[in-house]
Amino acid sequence: MLTTTAVVAGSFVGLLQLTSGSVLGAPATGSRAAEPTPAVKQAGKNSVERAGSKDADPSRTPEVSVAQIVAHPDDDLYFMNPDTAQSIRSGRPLTTVYLTSGESDGVNAPRGAAERPGPDKAGFAAARQNGIRAAYAEMATGSRTSPWDRVSVPTVGGGAAELDTLRAAPQISLVWLQLREAGAINADRPHSLNGLWNGRVPVLASQRATGTPVATDFTYSKHQVIEALTGLLKRIRPTFVRMQDPTPGLHPESGKFRDHQDHLYGARFAQAALERYAAAAGSRPHFGVQNYLGYPTGSLPHTLDPASAEAKLRTVRTYAWSDGINDCADPAGCGDLKVAGRPAGDGWTQTVRYARGTSTSWVQRDADGALHAFSVLDGRLAVWTRPAGTAAEWRGPVLLPGEGLDSGVTSVRLPDGRISVFGTRTTIGGSARSYDREVVTTEQAARGGAFGPWRSLGTPEESDARGTSDISAPTVAVDGSGRATVVVRDSGHRLTAREQRPDGGWGPWRQLSGPATEAVHGDPVATTDAAGRIHVLAGTATTVLTWSQEHPGAPLGGPRPTGLPATTLALNASPSPDGQGVRLWFRKPASGDLRTADLPGTGGGPASPVTELAGGVAGFGPVGGGPGMLAVRARTGVLATAPEALGRAGTGTVTGTGGGGRTAATPLWTLQNFLFSGAPGGVVDGVAAMGLDGTLHWTPAATPAVR
Repeated sequence: MLTTTAVVAGSFVGLLQLTSGSVLGAPATGSRAAEPTPAVKQAGKNSVERAGSKDADPSRTPEVSVAQIVAHPDDDLYFMNPDTAQSIRSGRPLTTVYLTSGESDGVNAPRGAAERPGPDKAGFAAARQNGIRAAYAEMATGSRTSPWDRVSVPTVGGGAAELDTLRAAPQISLVWLQLREAGAINADRPHSLNGLWNGRVPVLASQRATGTPVATDFTYSKHQVIEALTGLLKRIRPTFVRMQDPTPGLHPESGKFRDHQDHLYGARFAQAALERYAAAAGSRPHFGVQNYLGYPTGSLPHTLDPASAEAKLRTVRTYAWSDGINDCADPAGCGDLKVAGRPAGDGWTQTVRYARGTSTSWVQRDADGALHAFSVLDGRLAVWTRPAGTAAEWRGPVLLPGEGLDSGVTSVRLPDGRISVFGTRTTIGGSARSYDREVVTTEQAARGGAFGPWRSLGTPEESDARGTSDISAPTVAVDGSGRATVVVRDSGHRLTAREQRPDGGWGPWRQLSGPATEAVHGDPVATTDAAGRIHVLAGTATTVLTWSQEHPGAPLGGPRPTGLPATTLALNASPSPDGQGVRLWFRKPASGDLRTADLPGTGGGPASPVTELAGGVAGFGPVGGGPGMLAVRARTGVLATAPEALGRAGTGTVTGTGGGGRTAATPLWTLQNFLFSGAPGGVVDGVAAMGLDGTLHWTPAATPAVR
């Protein structure tokens, strides 16, 4: 792999154009103000791609700019791919920031190897850099030896960073902050991001890689790390940010982190920087955020189809220097040999999973027929509206007051016609102990009117120290008596709920899961059937559990078994068309194929036989859309839609629970030409999706399909 090393002097090609005295992260003098982005982008014939086409070229909107912030080299490959590869293929700007050097013990050899070299932390950091550059070059150009230009640039935090730009695709950049890593998943290591965040050490030292253009060592305080990241964001100007999960929870038996401590605290540093960036003065594009589950995702049902999993594994093998060919001309090595002995990790190459952000209930029709769509931009609630009438156009976004909102809001229409929105809000505060996440809600003051201030519903968690504030995104339903119930998964992987009182207040949080209940994962979903009864469903590693009311106004009872097989945990529920219960949509593990089943309205009996939509678009994530229209993330990351009627037609037999199942006719999928975040949401009129450009994309239900 060819590289060019240079110290900043004048300018360089790629992410940033700096003059001799400029600082990485400082606003560029004379920079052009951000152009306003359209409120909504509507799909049409020109944006339709043939389903499954390998030539589809998504996200060809010039406003898209993606930033990824991870703790270690390979976190992006294991926990964010195939999203990373899809962004690379889109041809739009992508910048990945690595907080630490990932130097570990400095031994670049497979674990348990008979022959192991002596420790060389700087050398091992260099080998991991070489592996990452090879992996990105291969994803972008097909050649892992495609050359990079490497430069040292000062940062706002007072240190320096290495910035690498792929010469053949200069929109792809890698930034190495080269801080010292913890070197252990859970062990007490004060000189780490963990120790720095929690005030156990005043500064964290750098760990420069062999051959880096960064010439001198440096240290960062907690404030300086946040400042350095904020400065990077000001230069990257992202419309979308990928980061790791800042609240992965603790193992209840041992109290140890479920994820690597660097992943957790690296994500909190990223959160703090994003909060500062969002509040900074000056023109910039709006941005969305997506969190990714780390280590725990490997033990859950795999989400990727075989072809996607193989492509992901192939990229990791390139990073790991699995073939041993010395084509980087670096004595430190061309990749991470610790990974080479076990490149799939703990099943990580077979899966990708979002931490929150899977709700499909973020588009809502009010009592007057107008549509409202809700997402999170800049840590605030963004609202779009579309007046009633087929010729009406979407307006927005309007960003409501109130910062710190997490991705993954949901909405519900109240009995009087007003709309209420629910989400979670993270408070970072001035000290480590002030970190907290709580459920919040806002509602229209009057039907069709403005939304009022945010109201806190608190959290079922005792403290951040007890479970790292690990609660899911909320799900909400209103029963036939007009009473709302909000449900979240807590850090003990149980469901907890708060029910609205007749006076409009809320009762206390109460556990719905008993101590013997199988652990639930992901975000629960709730809906109300035609009889006004609330149903809540949540996935476990092996099946789906359900809680339901015997009648409107009654408490939720359960959990009850459904007899359903394992899912990928991304669920979507809606009233069954026959009026007798609930229809559940989900995906088959290690496949991406869509499945659906109906559950009875009362009694908690088993689900109907599973109907399976074999083939199609694969992909991962929940099944969205509205009545009459399915909407999913396709294998290529773009939005795919199909008529729901085709998804329920057909005959045949599949292997399933409860006496077999049915195979539906393969739907006719329409692919839209953009990458999107979160999950699609829709109503009978069409489907909405949030593009990586920070805009609402609307696909009318009448968009023609192509064969």
